[in-house]
This record gives sequence, C-alpha cells and structure tokens, in this order.
Amino acid sequence: MKVGFIGTGNMGASILKGYVAAGNGRAANVYASNRSPEKLDLLAEETGINKCDSNGEVAANSDVLLFCVKPIFFPAMFESIKDRIRKDQIFVSIVASVGISELEEYLGRDAKIVRVMPNTPSMVGMGMASLSGNSNITPEDMKIVKEIFDSCGKSEEVEERLIPAVTALSGSSPAYVYMFIEAMADAGVAAGMPRDKAYKFAAQAVKGSAEMVLETGLHPGALKDMVCSPGGITIECVRILEEQGMRGAVFNGALAAANFNAQK
Repeated sequence: MKVGFIGTGNMGASILKGYVAAGNGRAANVYASNRSPEKLDLLAEETGINKCDSNGEVAANSDVLLFCVKPIFFPAMFESIKDRIRKDQIFVSIVASVGISELEEYLGRDAKIVRVMPNTPSMVGMGMASLSGNSNITPEDMKIVKEIFDSCGKSEEVEERLIPAVTALSGSSPAYVYMFIEAMADAGVAAGMPRDKAYKFAAQAVKGSAEMVLETGLHPGALKDMVCSPGGITIECVRILEEQGMRGAVFNGALAAANFNAQK
C-alpha cells in the first residue's frame, strides 16, 4: 500500500512518522511533499521516505492520499493534483472546516473520501482521531485509514455530523487539559515544590488517570470515588472544586467549542 502525504507540517509529519515507525519497510512506500524543501529534506533524512518535488508526484504514486494542508491552501493544492488523481484512490483529509460534501465537489461524487479530525497529541503518539467516510468507503477502505491513524494514537469511526462534538472533546480539549495541569502545578509551587517537578507530578497524574479510564472501562465517577476516603483530603478538594464551579465551567466551555465549530 503506497501512502502519500501532501503537507508535512506538525500534524502531517506526526502522522507520517507514526505510520512509518509502526511497520518495517513502510518508509519505502511513503511519498510526501512540502512547500519547504528544507523541511522535507530533514523529514526524508529522518524517516527514509520518498520526497517528491510536487504535489502531483505524490498523488500519482499513492493508493491512499492524505491532504494535510491548511484550509486556505486547499484550492491551490487541488489544482496541482487534479490531473494526477485516480478513481481507485482513497482520499483522506485532515483539512479543518472542509466537509465531505465540499471534498466531493472537488474530487467527484464517486470518489472514496474519509474526513479526519486528529489532535495535537498525535505528535507524541497519543493522538485521538475521528474518521468519517462518505458512502463510497467500504469497511476494508476504512480499516486501511484506521491503521494509519492508530499508528499515532487511537481512532474511532463517527458520523460527520458529530465532528463539532469531536472538536470539543479531543480537538480543542488539549488546551483545557494544559490549563488544568498548569493550575495544579501552580498549586504545587505555592506549596513549595520546584516548578519542573510540579509539572511532572501534575502531568503524570493526568496521564495515569486518563489511562485508568481507558483501561478499566469504569465510570469516571466510580474512579473518583475510589480516591475519596470518608472525611479525607481528596473529598475536601472535590468539595472546593464543585463549589468553585469546575464541572460547570468545563461543560460550558466544551459545549461552546462544539457550538462554535457547528456554525463553521
């Protein structure tokens, strides 16, 4: 399976590196282009992929073609590949705000298209991506696309109408989590801990807690209750957080992100 990446910025490069690292010999079948030849040279040197001089060259050599460009560059990118694409290819787009119907206007109603919403933790192999295919995508096609995104984290197939919710829960949410980690670390510093250690303790606690949710399958409330001893320190902290409106603030912020994205 030959996989092409048009655009290898932070997100495109992260997905590419994860895919290459997950399988022996994959680099020989990966093709990529970038507006910056210098950045592409560095990526090719690091991963062993095939660097291409043009977007068209990537398109011509790919069975699965990923669009990893900013929305403003999408029309020009399409012009550069429209004469090199084939009907049997799978087109995968991580271009924010460009929906499946718009992609079909460019690529054709009979094109196989998967719209993907990844997030920045993909850069460290801990990403979460939503996969939304059009009516031409078969289960076998989706399996191929899922394999690519599972290589840099996890992925889940969802209906395209749920992408605003995906944005709130995984696309934008790293920012909320970073704010939470920063606030916890600030408290640690206030209690006398050096800042570098405070960040490490706070970040590892968040990482471990998230893994507990994923691995145990228990309700987050049940896991919270396991930490809260009667009359103990943790339940007193929980009381303060509830009093200060933490749950409502997170709920309202995430819902605002979902509603904002739905209007785009």
